[in-house]
Amino acid sequence: MIHLVDDDEAVTSACSYLLESLGHSVRCWNRSEQFLHDAPLDTTGVALLDMRMPEMDGHALFQAMREANSTLAVVFLTGHGDVPMAVQEIQSGAVDFLQKPVAAGALKLAIEKGYAHSARLTQTHDLRLRYATLTPKEKEVAHCVAVGLMNKDIALKMHIALRTVEVHRARVMEKMDAKSMAELVLQINRSGV
Repeated sequence: MIHLVDDDEAVTSACSYLLESLGHSVRCWNRSEQFLHDAPLDTTGVALLDMRMPEMDGHALFQAMREANSTLAVVFLTGHGDVPMAVQEIQSGAVDFLQKPVAAGALKLAIEKGYAHSARLTQTHDLRLRYATLTPKEKEVAHCVAVGLMNKDIALKMHIALRTVEVHRARVMEKMDAKSMAELVLQINRSGV
């Protein structure tokens, strides 16, 4: 899903027509606050934000989305941007910063990058949700496994029985939905926990 956030209804209508002709599902929002309140911010998708909007501008909306841990990728599409503004937004995590009027090819490329970026954000978000279900002991065991410790070494380090380590380890694998130790280690590293 692509979310077009722009106070100019003529722009959202024209851009929506273009994106739908390229095969995308599009939803238009003409107020930043409404988008922030009602949009599914924790899904895979792209938000095309105008920079200059009344009340909450594109920059403030992007900051609010980041504070809400949104998994939507952000692409700025504006007629009022400059190089320092673009650099600031890209450094804050925006996928691209495009000037209106935009060529279809540049928009298509930015959206492809946005979907790939959003998919990674969603995967990390899901891993962190699963990690949050672990007990403190299970988290400790998970980190010991991630650095390559064997069960007996974990038992010594945590001052617990070997059988207890095996039980914690099995629960970690189940809760993290890991099929192998290599997958678990990869998940722990990707989640950044």
